[in-house]
Amino acid sequence: MKVPVIYTEDIQGTLLTLTAKMEPDRVFVLCDSHTERLCLPLLGMPEARVISVECGDGNKTLATLSQVWQALQENGATRHSLLINLGGGMVTDLGGFAAATFKRGMRFINVPTTLLAMVDAAVGGKTGINFGGLKNEVGCFREADEVVIHTPFLATLDTPNLHAGYAEMLKHALLTGHEMWAVHLLYDLAAPDLGALQEMVRQSIEVKQRIVMEDPCERGLRKALNLGHTVGHALESLALKRAPLLHGYAVAYGLIAELYLSAALTGFPTEALHQTAHFIREYYGRPDIGCNDYDTLYALMQHDKKNCGDDINFTLLADVGKPLINQKVTRHLLNEALDFLRDT
Repeated sequence: MKVPVIYTEDIQGTLLTLTAKMEPDRVFVLCDSHTERLCLPLLGMPEARVISVECGDGNKTLATLSQVWQALQENGATRHSLLINLGGGMVTDLGGFAAATFKRGMRFINVPTTLLAMVDAAVGGKTGINFGGLKNEVGCFREADEVVIHTPFLATLDTPNLHAGYAEMLKHALLTGHEMWAVHLLYDLAAPDLGALQEMVRQSIEVKQRIVMEDPCERGLRKALNLGHTVGHALESLALKRAPLLHGYAVAYGLIAELYLSAALTGFPTEALHQTAHFIREYYGRPDIGCNDYDTLYALMQHDKKNCGDDINFTLLADVGKPLINQKVTRHLLNEALDFLRDT
């Protein structure tokens, strides 16, 4: 089932219409301390009960999930209630999982406020939390009842968060074809045109929805969406023990490493590898890793959810627009890819 995605300039009117149609007995809004201040006042829903959590992916934990469950319970939430997740990927992941599990499932609407959440976390039905030092270790598949995209929220983003979301868009372009990929490499992230970005966001969401519709539970084709994520999630998990790393930056670095693997194993054009790597290097810099981190990164990749047994499964590309799933890579070649990532 294709989940409705509503693009609106009138966020208040759209949410009032949706809640009237759904007729919940109670309405809750989950936000973080940042979106509570900047975005919640725009909703115009004074009757909603607000659940606020701390910002940052480091708070996407069992303890925070328990806090949300407790707030729902103490304020009389039922299976006929509605939870509106207002925030970035941390909020939509956490809130979706809370809604999917409280009373064995209540309805929820995702209102993503970051570029990353709009093109990735809010669409596709993946919910969950980090656990045991691993990214998204516990969760479930559960689509939102509605997704509401209000691109004026993007004007509140700082540069790192705008870049973080764009990395997922670049990934979608690499999965789609040369034309979309070229457009994304030509976009000026240093002076972003938010009007042009709005249409690119719509196209990016459509790419993800098309893939998710064909494989909602990630048994085959949907694994293509993990391009850049096997290495990226390992970098992100490593960063949880150091200075936090934005998910999109981790994905951008993962794209460089996994396109290197693609060039070495599956014939991905080296010119396209270097063009993409140059774009990422220009806007995202380099990851703060050294050779002494390789063993830890490899161990983290062994926990990746796409794996089967002891094999690490990578999504690679034969060319732009030609993904190959369940690809195996030698440890030696993986170390080469990490070297290339550091030296790009």
